[in-house]
Amino acid sequence: MAKTSTVVRSSRTPKFKSRVVRRCFRCGRKRAYMRDFGMCRTCFREAASEGLIPGVRKSSW
Repeated sequence: MAKTSTVVRSSRTPKFKSRVVRRCFRCGRKRAYMRDFGMCRTCFREAASEGLIPGVRKSSW
């Protein structure tokens, strides 16, 4: 879980476009962020396992 001050700072518009930091909206993590879903891999896995993301299934073969 990221500090609230870090999340607030990253939500501001940066001075330069290359300084944009994308964070997970659930936990605030910046690494392993998936743009398509707007969340990190750990939150994505939890949500997909619970069936909260439509169209995503756990693969088995």
